[in-house]
Amino acid sequence: MADLSDSHEFLAFFDQLADAAAEATLPLFRSRLAVENKLGPGHFDPVTAADQAAERLMRDLIAAKYPDHGVLGEEFANVASESPYLWVLDPIDGTRSFISGLPIWGTLIGLKHDGAPRLGMMSQPFIGERFIGDCRQAWYRGPGGERPLNTRPCARLADAVLMTTSPRIFPKMEGDIYDRIESQVRLPRYGADCYAYAMLAAGHVDLVIEAGLKPYDIVALIPVIEGAGGMVTTWDGGSAADGGNIVASGDPRLHQDVLRRLG
Repeated sequence: MADLSDSHEFLAFFDQLADAAAEATLPLFRSRLAVENKLGPGHFDPVTAADQAAERLMRDLIAAKYPDHGVLGEEFANVASESPYLWVLDPIDGTRSFISGLPIWGTLIGLKHDGAPRLGMMSQPFIGERFIGDCRQAWYRGPGGERPLNTRPCARLADAVLMTTSPRIFPKMEGDIYDRIESQVRLPRYGADCYAYAMLAAGHVDLVIEAGLKPYDIVALIPVIEGAGGMVTTWDGGSAADGGNIVASGDPRLHQDVLRRLG
């Protein structure tokens, strides 16, 4: 049994999971694949055969390698376990981008131990990028080689680049709060899903604010952001590991300022 005190075995397995997901997603990206709607009329939450195939492959690998571990994924039922290890999977975070042919989606793979996110990866196979973290450090692998990930200093909201999936994701009260913050930043940008958090860890974005996230939307990204020197919490400053209304900042000084405004 691997132990998180020596994460090399787990990290090698993360690459195997990401490779398997890529085998399922890449042949269907920018194809005329069928899209199903998980929700009823008037709402749209898309899912494709690529989402389901990628998660199924990752689950099969986990079951073979770590049969006693739990699994929480977006597309299929949870695998309960008494093990302290829980894999948290989102095979395609950004399915709307995927079905639109935009390469700003990613496969999210997270590992929790005793309820806390400990290792995480965002893999974008079309571009060939991976963002990895263990809460203490984070690193990038991609077309430009491998390098550490570090957030950038940005203490003032007026200097910040802010990202969210869409201003329309917020309920009315939260939307009003978000709008007040957005009106004070240097530059707001929309629509990148998990890539927004990856760019925060890489030092290109300063702030991400979102609402209504599920655990599989954020668990894999927490070790990457924290390992790069950033912070990610709920709007009230609590743990982001269970999802909810989430704020991530590259600079802890900015994070505390934004938490006051969100409160």
